[in-house]
Amino acid sequence: MSLAALVLLWVVFVAVAVSLAAQVTLYISAAIELHRVRRRDRHQLWRRMLTSPLAPRISVLVPAYNESASIVDSVTNLLSLTYPNLEVIAVSDGSTDDTLERLTTAFNMAPVLPVFRRLIPTAEIKQLFRSPDDARLVVVDKQNGGKADALNAAVNMASGELVCAIDADTVVAHNALQQLLAPFLASNETVAVGGTVRLVNTAVWSESEVTGMRAPTRFLVGAQAAEYPRAFLVGRLGWNPLGGNLIISGAFGVFRKSALAEVGGYEHQSIGEDMELVVRLRRAASERGRRARVEFSPNPVAYTEAPASLRTLARQRNRWFRGLLDVLVRHRRMVFNPRYGSAGMIAMPYFVVVEALSPIVEAFGLMFVLVALAIGSIPPSALVPIAVLYLISICASYAVVITDDLVFETYHRTRDRVRLASYVLFEQIVFRPLTLVWRLWGLWLFLQGRTEWGKHDRRGLTT
Repeated sequence: MSLAALVLLWVVFVAVAVSLAAQVTLYISAAIELHRVRRRDRHQLWRRMLTSPLAPRISVLVPAYNESASIVDSVTNLLSLTYPNLEVIAVSDGSTDDTLERLTTAFNMAPVLPVFRRLIPTAEIKQLFRSPDDARLVVVDKQNGGKADALNAAVNMASGELVCAIDADTVVAHNALQQLLAPFLASNETVAVGGTVRLVNTAVWSESEVTGMRAPTRFLVGAQAAEYPRAFLVGRLGWNPLGGNLIISGAFGVFRKSALAEVGGYEHQSIGEDMELVVRLRRAASERGRRARVEFSPNPVAYTEAPASLRTLARQRNRWFRGLLDVLVRHRRMVFNPRYGSAGMIAMPYFVVVEALSPIVEAFGLMFVLVALAIGSIPPSALVPIAVLYLISICASYAVVITDDLVFETYHRTRDRVRLASYVLFEQIVFRPLTLVWRLWGLWLFLQGRTEWGKHDRRGLTT
């Protein structure tokens, strides 16, 4: 083996080892936090407070652009939540399909004068609708301004002190809002709390409520079913003890309304508006000499539609990666800046080194290994350390899905657990290289300044 090949092999090995070490730290942190949360939830006196009409008012924000396939089912689900002090605000963001017509017809909406407090500038509001049958529901018709603009319009309309931002294809578990409020009750410094998101594609329904899960029969959706528990139980929960949570999923998160208004709401120009908002909340608090707690709660569950086609999934993943890069560039002064506490010294460097640079390192390492093997620069035995690290990664993924099933009783049939086990292997061996390609594609588009979202084909919710 040549010296150059040996050095490059060690560079690849060290890069993989550093990434794995960071992941192991998150795994350990997530295990500790999961134990703490489960112990806290054994004492449910705080939940009794949230069965009273005097519980904090929550406004659920539903931005919708051409979501006619799922919007009625989604709003129906929200209105059936058990939370006692609820408001639902659905925003048709200049939809060109019959999203608005479906909403106004299904819920007997009547037009009202568009009177509201303009906390955050948005595109023009055309019309407001309220239902004489259910005063909790407000429908907004506005000019198209993008998802961030639609959310800002909903914030302006919201009467709740807390707002819950969800996607139009999201279904929320009936008691999820009560559980998400625990961190807000525990500390006035809490500005945002996120919850677990699962896939609605193969959910079992009963009267607009998800009562169980089935393992997907399609490998593409199955790979996402294996990936999501790791993303949330490790990639979100693990940051709670480290004090550096920077992501609240756009599909399901609760925010303090006053904190949103103070920072100007969602950023229109960012394609990663959910992460960008959280980073800006934490940054603004640090610059004002305050502390902003952002937590993840594993118990509340929302269900969202996973892309079922390669084209749609590729668009989603390259958009996610462009969103990450956009946030890191916008807030680059936070990286390794002690002024921003754990967010600047731990979380932001992690996302730069482990998340943003990983596709470049992985692609370089893969090409190097393949070329070196082809020309005989390295023997196959030199790949054993990398293979061991990869095997550890597979075992860790199995540990997460097993823990998820044991703790939250996700699946009830043995056949579903066996099928999910096969998806874990597929996700690591086939799906992960695909995501590498999509992230590299996202990097290329980001360098070109491309900010479009791309079309996300919906099949609708089956309720």
